[in-house]
Amino acid sequence: MDDGTNHSPRWRYVISKNVTMRLFKKKSPKEKLNEKYAKLLKEAHQLSTVDRRKSDEKVAEAEAVLNQLKELEG
Repeated sequence: MDDGTNHSPRWRYVISKNVTMRLFKKKSPKEKLNEKYAKLLKEAHQLSTVDRRKSDEKVAEAEAVLNQLKELEG
């Protein structure tokens, strides 16, 4: 059974299992908040050249998320 790869069937199972494990791993609340914080800052940066008021609102939202992160940590 040669499918053009140099991987044995067992190797494909290991790769498949690792990918599946990453797909179904739940994120911790801290990871979710970190992603939300980064997303809000990115949006604020993009809006900064177009609409300063909306950019400031996104920064305020990001600060609220940052405060939530600090509460979780300590």
